[in-house]
Amino acid sequence: MTARIDHLVTSGTFSLDGGTWDVDNNVWIVGDGSEAVVIDAAHDADAILRALDGRTLRAIICTHAHNDHIDAAPALAARTGARILLHPDELPLWKQTHPDTAPDGELSDGQVLTIAGTDLRVLHTPGHAPGAVCLHAPDLDTVFTGDTLFQGGPGATGRSFSDFPTIIDSIRDRLLTLPPKTVVHTGHGDSTTIGQEAPHLAEWIARGH
Repeated sequence: MTARIDHLVTSGTFSLDGGTWDVDNNVWIVGDGSEAVVIDAAHDADAILRALDGRTLRAIICTHAHNDHIDAAPALAARTGARILLHPDELPLWKQTHPDTAPDGELSDGQVLTIAGTDLRVLHTPGHAPGAVCLHAPDLDTVFTGDTLFQGGPGATGRSFSDFPTIIDSIRDRLLTLPPKTVVHTGHGDSTTIGQEAPHLAEWIARGH
């Protein structure tokens, strides 16, 4: 029996380079009736705990370390005992939000995390942030892309620690090579599929964002 995917939306703010914006974030929970992992503990540890509904939380996986994706991670970890996992290239961003708390473990390209019998393979996809990762679950025909790929294009690259040519390389080489039916669960907004997004790569390159 494969894991199921639960979804909740939490609200808060995103702050970087001196600006602050209101945002809604997708929080993804992958697991079964007894255990789960959380992908991006955004804004509201209480809401995430309610969604876990008593299940053992095995890990808090951070797709990147912008504050809106990690602000609730230490509180959730403290209340569940779960380990916080982050790519090491994200530590400068992490420390902007949590200067006195460190992640518990590192994510690396090709690493496989298994929850409820389902593998999540880590894909290092820099561009939106240096240590941004996506998580590919082949058994679920799903990839969790954080802020790397959205419905309609790449994640933003106009602020510190980001780079447009790099995110294009990540999307082209690591994501658009996945099966077209793969569902793309994003960090904000609606889900899409690889097949829906792949034909538009040249448009994104031409527009520059």
